[in-house]
Amino acid sequence: MERALQYVMTGISLGSLYALVALGVVLVYRANRILNFAHGEVTTVSCYVAFLLSGQNYPWWLAFAAAVLVGALLSLLFYWCVIIPAQRRQATHLGQVALTLGFALVLQGLILSFCDTEPQTFPFPLSESQVYRLGDVVISQLGLGALVVGVVGSLSCFFLVKKTRLGLAMQATSENLPAAQTLGIPTRRILALSWSLAAAFGVVAGLFLATALLIDPFYMLEPFFKGFAAAVLGGLNSLPGAMVGGILLGVAEALAGGFISVAFKNALAFLIIIIVLLIRPEGLLGKEFIERI
Repeated sequence: MERALQYVMTGISLGSLYALVALGVVLVYRANRILNFAHGEVTTVSCYVAFLLSGQNYPWWLAFAAAVLVGALLSLLFYWCVIIPAQRRQATHLGQVALTLGFALVLQGLILSFCDTEPQTFPFPLSESQVYRLGDVVISQLGLGALVVGVVGSLSCFFLVKKTRLGLAMQATSENLPAAQTLGIPTRRILALSWSLAAAFGVVAGLFLATALLIDPFYMLEPFFKGFAAAVLGGLNSLPGAMVGGILLGVAEALAGGFISVAFKNALAFLIIIIVLLIRPEGLLGKEFIERI
């Protein structure tokens, strides 16, 4: 029982980071009905910025802030300079997805050209060796920080979208773009904000994951797919679903790795997703998307 509780705590901590990545996927999907496959590479570039600034002895908070800013600006520029012109030329949703994939490959090439390809230790203010005991459960300082940041970030995103005027504008734009434009909502700015917020959440998660996984040009590949899987599990149009999906995926991974095998934990997580989608294709908390034509 103690082992199970320990694995669950570890899974919740990791799953909270998956939830942040999933929130980025969901924000872009809600805004444009496309899947952003450059999400992981934008995070990787941004975390390398933090890594390089830390190596120059800049304060960690400045390096982290710069990383979040770079990620938000990269996504903003991609939306304004690539996605908007493609939409004006009546590009299909599949074509826009292909553009995000191309952007991911461009960023990956830049990382490989200008950064060291060897896995390196990422400097972080929280320690993975210092631990706290909560009853029978032990959690590291880094794990506790990841849990707090994941929960605070997820709740902040939820309340921003659901409880503020800006969030209402984002909901109106994602649900009915022509009607939102008729009401005078600056839809382009709102959509650009969605892309920037998505990148910011991904970078925050990536900074913690870089510490746990070591940073290299491909370190965000697996976390991105886990975040994408969490978004699908919870529902691609549901922000609470992204949070729930991330936590469930993290716990399933931890339990499978602890009681079955480390090699099988990824397979089990995606097996759960397949079963859920066969029963409920829109995800656990998602709603069926109906578009009139």
